[in-house]
Amino acid sequence: MPHHTPLIGTVVAGLVIAFFMGALAHRLRVSPIAGYLLAGVLVGPFTPGFVADVGLAQELAEIGVILLMFGVGLHFSLRDLLAVKSIAIPGALVQISAATLMGIGIGTLMGWGLIAGFVFGLALSVASTVVLLRALQSRNLVETERGRIAVGWLIVEDLVMVLALVLLPALASGLAGGDAAASLPWVLASTLLKVAGFVALMLIVGRRVLPWGLHWVVHTGSRELFRLAVLAVALGVAFGAAYVFDVSFALGAFFAGMILGETQLSRRAAEETLPLRDAFAVLFFVSVGMLFDPTVVTEQPLPLLVTVLTIIVGKSFAAWFIVRAFGHRNDTALTISASLAQIGEFSFILAGLGAGLGLLPDAGRDLILAGAIISIFLNPFIFNLAVGRSSSVKKQLAEEAVQTEIERERRHEEHVILVGYGRVGKLVARGLRAQPTAVLLIESQGDLARQARADGFEVVTGNAVEPGVLREAGIERAHRMLIAIPEGFEAGAICEQAKALRPDLSVIARAHSDAQCEHLVQHGADSVVLGEREIARQMLATIEDDRRKAPTPGELTA
Repeated sequence: MPHHTPLIGTVVAGLVIAFFMGALAHRLRVSPIAGYLLAGVLVGPFTPGFVADVGLAQELAEIGVILLMFGVGLHFSLRDLLAVKSIAIPGALVQISAATLMGIGIGTLMGWGLIAGFVFGLALSVASTVVLLRALQSRNLVETERGRIAVGWLIVEDLVMVLALVLLPALASGLAGGDAAASLPWVLASTLLKVAGFVALMLIVGRRVLPWGLHWVVHTGSRELFRLAVLAVALGVAFGAAYVFDVSFALGAFFAGMILGETQLSRRAAEETLPLRDAFAVLFFVSVGMLFDPTVVTEQPLPLLVTVLTIIVGKSFAAWFIVRAFGHRNDTALTISASLAQIGEFSFILAGLGAGLGLLPDAGRDLILAGAIISIFLNPFIFNLAVGRSSSVKKQLAEEAVQTEIERERRHEEHVILVGYGRVGKLVARGLRAQPTAVLLIESQGDLARQARADGFEVVTGNAVEPGVLREAGIERAHRMLIAIPEGFEAGAICEQAKALRPDLSVIARAHSDAQCEHLVQHGADSVVLGEREIARQMLATIEDDRRKAPTPGELTA
């Protein structure tokens, strides 16, 4: 068997070059997605050098789409949407309509036709989840009113795109018929009926069977089997939805994730599948980049410029206008419009599906891909310009910081900073609550941050490796820092940053190996708790206590 096969070459080239380009993007403070897309361009057929197998890349991308949509379903929060439904639902729908009309206008000028313009505009209307959340997290805005509106807005966009992915094949099938006007309503009605059947099956049967099955797997005690079960649910439901109900992989995977997201095992399911989801998501973005023909930049500069302006200016202005029309402040409108000034995952899926069905010309797909790369690259700068330099935002943040400091001065107490509210963090937080020292939590995941607040703790939402987050947590006046996150090497970066801001701060961290212990000590940790070592020590101590309590032979005879 030859060592080099098309499949191995495609996977290896895609992942290796994506790593280097993603690292470069991270260095430039740009979303890694831009790096992955450029990696696809480098290994694609339109650039010199090694050319990966486009057909195999597209098949791998299908798995990436399934796992991406499964992740979207896992993190789908109806509660977050309902909290801002009065602005997010009408706002997103109006903004999607506005962007779609702009796309139809571009398509008409390009001579594509109404349907091609519709698909093109729809792809331009939806923002990237990854890029939007990164922009909000970089400014600690996820848990603010602005952040919640933006996230709710994105949820509505995602739901509309899921529906579009279901209806586009039906639209193509209806238009391909002899009498499109007569067959299209029947095809659309038939598709909606199949979707309704699938949704009913998942809500009535899947909602009971899938959680029960996962709980049974958990009780086997096999982590490997649980990981396999979650992947089997994601891929199996997606394939079954397509094979039995003739609906898209995306819808099946989304519903599988949404149902598991309602269970107590949702966080563990997300954690266990995250590495595989990340790997195939990277291959998905690489495969998208392989389809991009860079000559569109020189051959169609004007259509490309109009496309980019539609993404960055057109739909962003529509979002700003809608938010202002609903009576919200200018800083809220700027935050939402800036975070939506890009396109991403769903745009690529729609572009690929539209081109594959013959609804969108290759030129339209190339413009979407080029617009995505440019908008993702520019988004951090746009976000900083719109949000970071807004005087009202600066004033608000300053007032919040002053108020927080006044509150701490009023309590006259030093506090403990606890990083992470996972399984260990919760136990530590409950233990600290019994002590007189105040506790301030830093948590990067929104759902855990909300849970911590519900449990009565003061929380700063953000990544503890960011100096701004540490300052917001009052590191200058903290008594001690406890790092309870499970990733020892990431904890080392937090230690290093904390020590840079406050060299005399006492830092305690946790680790899972001797290598992590050494890494944490090298980066400033004053004390490291090795989980396995403490478990062994406690077990031996329990044996010793039992031995002391056991009666001696003399006591038994007496």
